[in-house]
Amino acid sequence: MKAAVIVSPGSNCDRDVQVAIRQSAGTEPIMHWHGDPELPNVDLIVVPGGFSYGDYLRAGAMAAHSPVIREVVTRAESGVPVLGICNGFQILTECDVLPGVLMPNAGLKFVCRDVNLRVEVTDTIFTCNYRSGQTIRIPVAHNEGNYFADKATLDRLEGENQIAFRYCTTDGEINPHANPNGAARNIAGILSKNRNVLGMMPHPERMADPALGGTDGRLMFDAVVKALAIA
Repeated sequence: MKAAVIVSPGSNCDRDVQVAIRQSAGTEPIMHWHGDPELPNVDLIVVPGGFSYGDYLRAGAMAAHSPVIREVVTRAESGVPVLGICNGFQILTECDVLPGVLMPNAGLKFVCRDVNLRVEVTDTIFTCNYRSGQTIRIPVAHNEGNYFADKATLDRLEGENQIAFRYCTTDGEINPHANPNGAARNIAGILSKNRNVLGMMPHPERMADPALGGTDGRLMFDAVVKALAIA
């Protein structure tokens, strides 16, 4: 599997993703600089977390116009799998690959802790290693993770099974107390209409090794590697 991790000024989770992909795939991903529009042919693109361009204007707004992101949008539209994590999710909404916006957390404070997620969809290359309704534990670390979209968009995401993960309690209950940032309908991650793009605020790469406290995130990277190997 050939993977590319997009590196922008301010990225700080790109190396974590690099390690997670190396562990699951056994190969090194390409660490691709944001200013280079000539993105090689790859099987997977990851837009990692961090503070691209210092979050100036708003999180992800400037990165959405960087030379390589234009090519990422083109690849996503052609069906190449794209995973956007935290700031990567913000970038993908800013360039309209995914619907909605990520607003400042409801508590107006940076949130950095493990959260529980309920797996809502398992028929994607990203989530096929999980069970429907399974509760997993993944860390979050963000200031703008409050997912918002209008009611029609939210209803469409629900109706077309594009909500991949929701914040939940340890027993899988969806309620406001389990929501770390005020996200609409406890949404933690969503899929594109053709299901080849996943944007999520939690960081699976930070839960991909027992030394990090768990392996719930490793299951995602393993799933992608296996699915792309079969494809």
